[in-house]
Parts: sequence; structure tokens; C-alpha cells
Amino acid sequence: MPELKCEGKGIVLAGDIGGTKTLLALYRSSTLELIRSQHYHSGEWADLAPMVEAFLGGDQAEAACFAVAGPVAKGQAQLTNLSWKLDQDQLAKQLGIGQLELVNDFAVLIYGLPHLRDDQRAQIRSGKPNSRAPLMVIGAGTGLGVAFGVQTASGLVAMASEASHGEFAPRTQAEWELKQWLTSEFSLPRISTERVVSGTGLGLLARWLLATQAEPDHPLQLVAADPDSDLPAQVAKQAALGNPLARQALDHWIDLYGSVCGDLALATLCQGGIWLAGGTAGKLLSELQAGGFERGFLSKGRLAAVLESIPITAVIDPTIGQFSAACRARMLAA
Repeated sequence: MPELKCEGKGIVLAGDIGGTKTLLALYRSSTLELIRSQHYHSGEWADLAPMVEAFLGGDQAEAACFAVAGPVAKGQAQLTNLSWKLDQDQLAKQLGIGQLELVNDFAVLIYGLPHLRDDQRAQIRSGKPNSRAPLMVIGAGTGLGVAFGVQTASGLVAMASEASHGEFAPRTQAEWELKQWLTSEFSLPRISTERVVSGTGLGLLARWLLATQAEPDHPLQLVAADPDSDLPAQVAKQAALGNPLARQALDHWIDLYGSVCGDLALATLCQGGIWLAGGTAGKLLSELQAGGFERGFLSKGRLAAVLESIPITAVIDPTIGQFSAACRARMLAA
């Protein structure tokens, strides 16, 4: 049976563009049903346009959104780890797509949040969201991404953020000692929140405990000494097996993550809800649901009451970037 061609009307194009790999996909705009998708090695292409043309192969789309691994300003983007310089107006002309937009690859998640299915999310804490209030997505992966969504008459508008690069503010004597150790260990003039609250940060918490509390033969010492090892993953694994030091590192990290979410929620009054994305949301879901994250989140003294109504949801779909770009493309088509 010959393959049916997509003739544009009711079809949107979504892209998740990274320095290493790019994922392109076509969706039916009415149902957000995935029609087909394809992975590409970004470095094998001189630019995005020829890659998209090869993917479309004669198919058409009425709108497109590309999530880009880097900052986007005035419709232009320079990828962080790739030589491509993208311009959304130029791309629209080259591809013959009437509505096309470039969005930062973390900020784009805002557009997917209202459309998540049950299998794409998991509840961390219940609440009563205010549908008119801002919302926030925060994601601890290799780094820490933060973006906000603002409700407007024409729907959600995503706002990128560098909130994760604010100053790490210790709350306890132990956290003060952690900050001093990080400052000395890496010869840094300041310590950002991302340095601690990220997948990398979980590994650094373990290194700090290994350097200050552990015996030389602790099983994680060899892992920490191997530059090719995934120390955060091993910390989570050892914590699940009952290793006290790993358990301490993970509990402390979960508490810090919750506290940072609480601080940002107070700063923005994002009573529309908070979503946890990034690689750790799915990998550490049971830990995030266990109570430590919520305690850190609500530990804001008399301001805890402001946070009580805010629901927190984990985004557990690894293709959420592509899906969110499709949601934004559907908005553009409408």
C-alpha cells in the first residue's frame, strides 16, 4: 500500500534540536497524534533547512516549531554546541511554511504542559491551581533549567529564564560547609544554585561527603575517581541499596531541590502549578514522591501558606521536548 502524503492542512512540524542529535516529527494538529518521527545526528548536516527538507520528503506542514538548545532572541538562535545560526523568518521562506517559530528547548516545555496525558506525568503533591496565575517548569538534569508560563488572552506565553544561575544560599551549617568546599575545590568566586541542584550537583554532594566524612575504602571512592563513571546514577543506586553516605547525599539533594522550587515559587507566585522535568524527574520519581521534596518546598516559615495550594507534577515522558514543540506549532497554526 503506498504511503499517504501529508498535504499541510491540519499537519504541524515539531523539532527538538540539540548539538548532538535532532528529532523531527509530524503531528496531526487536531489530536496531537504523532504521524512519524526521525532522529538525525546534528553534526552530519551543514544546516537545519536541508535536514528538514530531507525529513519532509515532499510532505507539507502548515506550521512548525523548533526547540533549540540555546538562547533565542528576535527569532534568531546560535546553538550552544553546534555551528548552526538559525533565523526563523529565513527558515520559513526556505521551507515554505507559513508559521514557524524558534523557542528555547526548555522554555518550549511550557506549551506542552496543559496537554500532557496521564502516561506523561506523575503527581508529586496535590493542590488547587489558579488557572489565571503563572506556572513554572524546572528541570534538574545535567544542569538546571527554569522557565515560566504567563497566561494571556491568546494563550500561554513561555518565558525563558536563567534563574538557576542565581546564588546558592546555604540554610544550615552543613550547607555553608558544602559551599565553602565547592568554592575551594573548584577555585570559584561564587557558587550558583545549578552547581548544587542538578544531576551534576548530586555527584558533587557525594564527593563532598566522601572528602569530609568517608573512609578511603568507601565503595563510591573508586566511582568518584573514574572520570568516565556516572557518579549521580551510582549514588542513587547505592542509596536504594541502603548505603548511608549515598542515602545522606540523595536526601540532602532532594531537600535542596524542593527548597529551590519553593524559593522560585515565592518569587514568581506561580500558583498555576509547578512541573518537574529533566532527566531526574523520571529516574528519581519515587524519591521525589517520598516527602523530602515537599518538606523542602514548604519550609518557608510563615510564607508556607502561600505555597500550600500549588500542585507539583513530574513530567516523565522523555520526548516531552518534541511533544511541546508540536503543541506550540498547533498554537501558531490556529
